[in-house]
Amino acid sequence: KELARAARIKLSQGIDPIEENRAARRKMIADLAAALNFQEAAKRYIDSQEPIWKNSKHVQQWRNTIDTYAVPKIGALAVGDVALTDVLAVLEPIWHSKTETASRLRGRIEAILDWAAARGYRTGSNPARWKGLLDKILPAPGKIATVDHHRALPYSELPGFVLKLAEQHGMGARALEFAILTACRSGEVRGATWDEFDLQSAIWTIPANRMKAKKEHRIPLSPRALQIVTDLEKVAFCEFVFPSSHQPKTGNAKGAPLSDM
Repeated sequence: KELARAARIKLSQGIDPIEENRAARRKMIADLAAALNFQEAAKRYIDSQEPIWKNSKHVQQWRNTIDTYAVPKIGALAVGDVALTDVLAVLEPIWHSKTETASRLRGRIEAILDWAAARGYRTGSNPARWKGLLDKILPAPGKIATVDHHRALPYSELPGFVLKLAEQHGMGARALEFAILTACRSGEVRGATWDEFDLQSAIWTIPANRMKAKKEHRIPLSPRALQIVTDLEKVAFCEFVFPSSHQPKTGNAKGAPLSDM
């Protein structure tokens, strides 16, 4: 009765109680959005993407660059308040000295702010976008630091290289030789486990969750590729075909895949 009486009083004053409640709810949502700072938004975005990013190193690079360069400058800002000047405060100090890192950081900030907008935490355009905004303020990364790719080995020299490689000892040499023979990515080779191999049929089946295209990949092994795996099976001590030499080979300790270094 008291609530009904209060509602009638508001109506007599020209106030719609239902609309008033809706306005209060909108204000509460806006206040919650303002309470989400950039640091927390970055954490939530990375956490939401981590199951999709199968490379743990990639996830760690995201966290490291955001924590090192962005959080000290804009971490405490409400994600809805991050503006162009804030983004520039993060990028400009390292744009010339650490161009590649700065360029990747810009893309990561842009993705986080896009996520925040999709979640309703901010409105308006993205101040970290490159085309049509930052490209008018900052010099193109390619004009500052040119990318120097490793030279490819001329294919005519490959037979001699492989013969010399076969003479080299060590897990790294075997993994490299196996990668060449199977034309696979280094991560697929380093992460290979024994349950993926059918040595009787000379078939290596890489599961979908380890493939970039997310599709199972079956590879027939050449005689030399099969020999490499067969020889390694004789000294295997863990699930990985190409384990790191830094892992203990005794007791119940688990092995680790060969480092990408």
